[in-house]
Amino acid sequence: MGFTVTDVPERERFEARDETGATAGLVTYQLTGNIIAYTHTEVAPEFEGQGVGSLLARTVMDDARDNRRTVVPICPFLSGWLEKHPEYDGIVARSTRKVK
Repeated sequence: MGFTVTDVPERERFEARDETGATAGLVTYQLTGNIIAYTHTEVAPEFEGQGVGSLLARTVMDDARDNRRTVVPICPFLSGWLEKHPEYDGIVARSTRKVK
């Protein structure tokens, strides 16, 4: 099953939809100037385990990079995803670092 992710700025979120148009998941955000804070990621239960969360994460991060935005990852899912994808480190604002 394929999914399409689109920005819905009037609702301040990206939405992932399947071929029938059903909402599979979303990422909410707050945009101020060139700083975008991703606040919440949600995947509908019937679409869990199908890569929707990762598709959303990659799409929103690519969009931020393409638009030269600094990302503030408030959402725990996105924060965890970013730990596994250091290719986005250059656009992520981090006020603290984890001690390992």
